[in-house]
Amino acid sequence: MKRIAMITGVNGQDGSYLSEFLLSKDYEVHGIIRRHSTICTQRIDHIINNSSFKDKFFLHYGDLTDSCSLAELIRKIKPTEVYNLAAQSHVGISFEVPEYTAEATGVSTIKILEAIRQNKPDCRFYQASTSELFGGIPSTVPQSETTPFYPKSPYGAAKLYSYWITVNYREAYNMFACNGILFNHESPRRGEEFVTRKITIAVAKIMAGKQDKLSLGNLNAKRDWGYAGDYVEGMWLMLQQDKPDDYVLATNETHTVREFVEAAFEEVGIKIEWRGSGIDEKGYDSKSGKLLVDVNPKYFRPAEVELLLGDPSKAEKQLGWKRKVKFRELVKIMMISDTKTITPPLMTD
Repeated sequence: MKRIAMITGVNGQDGSYLSEFLLSKDYEVHGIIRRHSTICTQRIDHIINNSSFKDKFFLHYGDLTDSCSLAELIRKIKPTEVYNLAAQSHVGISFEVPEYTAEATGVSTIKILEAIRQNKPDCRFYQASTSELFGGIPSTVPQSETTPFYPKSPYGAAKLYSYWITVNYREAYNMFACNGILFNHESPRRGEEFVTRKITIAVAKIMAGKQDKLSLGNLNAKRDWGYAGDYVEGMWLMLQQDKPDDYVLATNETHTVREFVEAAFEEVGIKIEWRGSGIDEKGYDSKSGKLLVDVNPKYFRPAEVELLLGDPSKAEKQLGWKRKVKFRELVKIMMISDTKTITPPLMTD
């Protein structure tokens, strides 16, 4: 049977890696993008421009808030698998645009599910859930599929609706619908507004003399950071099972924002020395004494999630999935990429 995948958010970090992965397995891939006045396909341009994929990779305009366009796309594409990766995905920004976040990240999911139910009920559906569902219960670690949810942001709350409506459609209509509860996963394609890319870009700019220092919020926040390229395989594996279910994908180890900063600077030969505490904490180059990192309260969230640590044992046992890239290797991959971007090689005749 011909395998046809439809990906919302195809031009995002996960969408680009998933497209590559599915194309390597001979899928026909259809990506959904919103119409913009400027081109925003940088993460997938290498796929678009690859002549090998001209009959396998297609882009369509659509919007998750428009149920009519979603239904028409399902009827037109007739996908065997749908991966819903699109969302307003920034936790901090969700406090600034909570209503839009609820619509684009939460309510949109039922529009896709309903479009599938009415037009292609045998299609398998993947919903991108998030570790932000757990939010406010740091005492319950590691967090697994059975950990109670307690989101602490408009983003987390919207994703909670998406999670439960996916379960509801699975049980009510016997649809093959899965939630992937993915903990933080990063890469050189991560959006620049996310803290990991903010760090690696800033370190690269500091080394290139284009930035003086890096300003951050909560240095003590702990996250379970993996590599996005590993996680898209887990998404695919969920839809290849005999029965639909929900799975946590994580590394089962946690690192603070402070550790990420230290690792990034170590990749360029700088050891950070910390002085002070709280909002007065600062990071200095241990050799030169130059100020490189400070804390700015404007980057604090109204409600902070202090600790996220995932237990991927169910996915490892039932899916055969396991992360490959470890924390320090992830930081290295991102630093190499951003250093090349910030300081491109000199052109020679």
